[in-house]
Amino acid sequence: MSRRTAVKNTRKVKAEDSSGINPRQPCPCGSGKRYKACHGLAGGVVDVPVARPFEGLAGETELIALREFVPSGTAKLTLKDGGREVTLATVLPMAAAALVRADDVAFVGLQVQTRSNDISRDLARALRWVLDAKPGDVLPVVGPETEAVEDRERLQDLIDPEAAFEPEVHSDFTWWMPEGTEPTSEVALSLERANSAILPTERIGPSAYWVDAGEKAHLRWVRPEPEEQLLAAMARLAARGELTLGEGSRYAGSFRAHGLLVPVWDLDRELHAREWVTGAEELGKRLDTALASLDAEPLTVPERRSRDGLLGRQITIR
Repeated sequence: MSRRTAVKNTRKVKAEDSSGINPRQPCPCGSGKRYKACHGLAGGVVDVPVARPFEGLAGETELIALREFVPSGTAKLTLKDGGREVTLATVLPMAAAALVRADDVAFVGLQVQTRSNDISRDLARALRWVLDAKPGDVLPVVGPETEAVEDRERLQDLIDPEAAFEPEVHSDFTWWMPEGTEPTSEVALSLERANSAILPTERIGPSAYWVDAGEKAHLRWVRPEPEEQLLAAMARLAARGELTLGEGSRYAGSFRAHGLLVPVWDLDRELHAREWVTGAEELGKRLDTALASLDAEPLTVPERRSRDGLLGRQITIR
């Protein structure tokens, strides 16, 4: 026996732990980490990434859009216990987590730095803060967690999960300030920078947003269906040449955000956003029909090839 072989044969294989899970295998929690670096750690894991932080909320798809790509948008929150009216906003001055304007209007920011692996929990903590805040108060960031019960609350615990969620898209950030008031120099600078970076955006359907990115316009559509089913339905349409909003549109690909798939189409930017509303509605109907047909009609060979092509044009951002 050679020396190399002898050394190789004397190496011991690390045994599975008491849970019966191989430490080198992906953790069953879905975090994407190996078990030994996640729940296999001594004492377990306190903060496991949440794949779908807005799951269970009627506004899940809209929340993802507001969090990821709508530049300036707001939506009223319906609290379970009533009380103060709170508005969820994409971005607040200086990227604050929450604030109460001088006119006592309360906001919670969505596009903020997270302090945990659960955006829903961070939002709940900001919402809890703003309920007791006074006019002029600002929460720059969500602070470190404590052992308090409210620190384990999630957005789903504080708002009505079935309440209608209707975002309003704005062309700029003038809604930051109460009407008729002048911003301070610091807020004015933040306002100017935010307005200069904004991309023209319009909501042309539920969770469907037209965005003018400069050289091209796009439709970004957050879909609620499980990814596998949605891809199969899209493949069925693609095989028929029906995965389109009409002339001047082309399916570009998709990205995953917070557990859901967001298909993207390139659009002719010479056409106004409103001119794509009908095309989006008709595409939505075709998708619904294709989704309903999947149980009775398995994908054909051409449709499976189309699905493989769609899979090759995916990325994950969250």
